[in-house]
Amino acid sequence: MTTVAILTAAGQGKRMGAPKQFIEFEGITMLERTLLVFENTAVIDEIILVVNPDDIKRAKKFNFAKLKQVIAGGQERQDSVSAGLAVLPSDCEIVVVHDGARPLVTSEIIEQAVQVAEESGAVVVGVPVKDTVKMSNVKCPMSKDGVTILKTLDRNCLWLAQTPQVFKKKIILEAFKKFGQEKVTDDAMMVEKLGVPVTMVMGSYANIKITTPEDLLIAKALLKTLETSE
Repeated sequence: MTTVAILTAAGQGKRMGAPKQFIEFEGITMLERTLLVFENTAVIDEIILVVNPDDIKRAKKFNFAKLKQVIAGGQERQDSVSAGLAVLPSDCEIVVVHDGARPLVTSEIIEQAVQVAEESGAVVVGVPVKDTVKMSNVKCPMSKDGVTILKTLDRNCLWLAQTPQVFKKKIILEAFKKFGQEKVTDDAMMVEKLGVPVTMVMGSYANIKITTPEDLLIAKALLKTLETSE
């Protein structure tokens, strides 16, 4: 069963002040560290890297045996995933979609997600919510006068979705065909719209997405902690 990973890294890094995927992260770029995890994960057969058109030449210099294609992404994340789906090899059966800005993912997380997806068809990696979650009467951001709380949600049923998100090829292709033009916040939303059950499996609180300079500091501290515990 051929498993292909699509790594999305086409962001402009506006909140970081620079393309975050090429920021140095403990000796190598953040994107290379993410690629390295997938390179060393046995269940991954091939990697498709989706980057900003201006970064294709730079990304093609990465030396990873499983990195078979480097292609241009789009304006939105789902456009980049769609571009990756369009070039999947014909023998691909399982698709793993992952944010290039989550360099602290582990092989164990990827392998567990793929294993479950082979049976269930659709998987999201995530972690249970720790904080109390309130629903307000207006959308964020909060106004200077504050907002009114409508209700408190039961956090025992709430999860923070991460990546990787893993799907059988036919399921994710159908989801993008039907709902790829709609505004969604992750790929699993489109699969949910199909009526296909999506399984949540445990990720890691260390598997953060690096978006701001503060995130980078946290990730570097987490990496040192992880390396010390090994």
